[in-house]
Amino acid sequence: MIEPGRGWAYAVLFSEIGISLLVTTLLGVLVGYWADGQFGTLPIFVIVGFLVGAGAGTVMIYRLVSQFLKTIE
Repeated sequence: MIEPGRGWAYAVLFSEIGISLLVTTLLGVLVGYWADGQFGTLPIFVIVGFLVGAGAGTVMIYRLVSQFLKTIE
């Protein structure tokens, strides 16, 4: 159960998680799309950019949650 006064902290955490995953994945895809335009290989770098962006987002989420759990203790 959520402790009184911590509801906003959880809301901020979840919004940070969503925004960080969205931004990192979108940046990865956009950089991959740009690289594909430069080299003329459309799907390859978009897929690589997506995977790199999603991986970076996962690492960022792990760090956010770890930091949040340290502040709760």
